Formats: sequence, structure tokens, C-alpha cells
Amino acid sequence: MSRHRVVLFSATLAFYLAIVVAVLTTSWLVRFDWQVMFFRPYQQWPEIHAFLDYWVVLGQRGPTAVMVAAWLGWRSWRQHTLRPLLTFGTALLLLNVTVGAAKIGMGRLGPHYATTIGSNEMGLGGDIFPSGHTANAVVTWGILAYLASTPRTRRYLSALSAVVSLSVGLTTVYLGTHWISDVFLGWAAGLLILLALPWFEPLITRVETMLFTLRDAWRARRFGIAPAQAPAGVSAMIPQRAALDEEPPLRETIGAARSARTPAYLAPGPHTARSERTPVTPAGSRRPPGADRVPRGTTSARPVAGG
Repeated sequence: MSRHRVVLFSATLAFYLAIVVAVLTTSWLVRFDWQVMFFRPYQQWPEIHAFLDYWVVLGQRGPTAVMVAAWLGWRSWRQHTLRPLLTFGTALLLLNVTVGAAKIGMGRLGPHYATTIGSNEMGLGGDIFPSGHTANAVVTWGILAYLASTPRTRRYLSALSAVVSLSVGLTTVYLGTHWISDVFLGWAAGLLILLALPWFEPLITRVETMLFTLRDAWRARRFGIAPAQAPAGVSAMIPQRAALDEEPPLRETIGAARSARTPAYLAPGPHTARSERTPVTPAGSRRPPGADRVPRGTTSARPVAGG
């Protein structure tokens, strides 16, 4: 992990702890929560209520997980790798463990179930601190930017995921299902998960290798592609073959044995080697027959006797 990411992770963790301490001590942040709740945004702008009821689904874990998993599954199939799906599964697992443990551990009640005005409503069996919708929106849409293949695409997807997660968090405040401090903590919780993913990359690589190995083994058993085994009769001949291979015959012996064998196309009788044969020179003149003839229509250059 780079130094920049470590610094950003440390700053986000400090912000996360500061929000928790501010709520536990019933500080100004809790008073601000009550002021926003009494403002009742859903009554101030009722015309956008129907739209925001659908928009908040972008932070709901079930539908968003299905959409993003379908896209990452297509990428995994195209790239012949399981890394996108395994990274997304790791992020969701971390989200469920960390955010779920924080919700149960702090037990804060939501605005609709608040009992005492001005209190932090902690430890009363609630499960809204931090906001799960906000944290899920950060992780689900931020994973697309994390897995982007180019820096330009990563910048665009980072901006898009930031806008979606911010709007989803504010939508929950508008609908009155979360305090605004819940949303602040949800943003921090989701960002911590994305920043921590590089630490899990070696584990993701090992799991991917193991899954591919199991797939190959299953294919070998399913389609009968298994290492060939020697038959029982051949296994008894292996020691003899090994004994022969330990003392190979000399090259001269093989040559002598081959030269002693009479070829099938030669007639029986003594034969000499090619190197021992004497070259035969044809007897007589090598001039073609009829070379002394004079062609018709020409005069011989030989003088005529008695002329």
C-alpha cells in the first residue's frame, strides 16, 4: 500500500473515531441531529418524496449487489479472471462484519423511534449507527472505481460513486430514517473498507489460484482427462527396460552388426564396399558417333589427293 493511501486511511479512521466520540459524549453533533430531525425535510419538500423513495434503493444492499455483481461477472468472463468478483465479495464481507458489529455494539435508535429529546439514543437496541445504506453505497459503487482499468475511468467512476453515496446518505436524512451523524459515520465506514482492500490482494490472489486448480481437477474427473497410467503388463517390463538403458550397446557394435547383415536386394555372393571399388573408365573415344561426317552443302577443308 502506498504512503498516500496509508495517510488517507489513517485520516479516515481518525474521523470515524471522532464521530463515535462526539455521539457518545452527546456533543454539538447530537444537538445538530435533533435540529435536523425537527426540521422534518420530508415535510418541507414533499414533491420530491416519491422520487427519493426510489433513489434510496441505490444504497440498498440486495439490488445494488446484484447489479454490480452482474457487471463484474461479465468482466471476469471476458478477462478470464476471478479477481473482480473476489474483490467485490471481500468488500461485502468486510462491510457486513464491520458495519454490522458497529450497529449491534452501539445500539442507537433512529429518529422515528427516539425516546428522549436531546439524548444520543445509544445502547437502546437500535441498529442505525452507522448508516448501512450510506456505507453500502460507498462500497458498492466505489468498487467499480477501485477495479477500473485506466486512471481516467477511475477518476470518473470515483466522482460518480461519491455523488451517489452522498445523495443516498442525504436521502436517508430527508426520509427521517437516519440521523445526520449516522450518515457521516457511514461515509467513513465505507471509505475505510475501500482503502483497506489492497491489504487483502495477496489473499484474493491465493483464493483465485486455488479455485482455478479445483476447476481444472473437476474438469479432469468430469471429462476423463486424467494422467495416463501404464498397463499391468507394461509395468513388469519397466525394470528390464531400465536395465537395458543403463548399459547401452556401443556404437561400433551396432555398426558391425548392421554391416554383417546382407541386404535383401543384393544377390548372394561376395560384395565389396563402395569405397573399395575401382572406378571404371570407358574404353574408346568419347566423341559422339558420326562426328567425322560433313554436313550437306558444305565443302570439306581436307585437300583432295591428286588434285
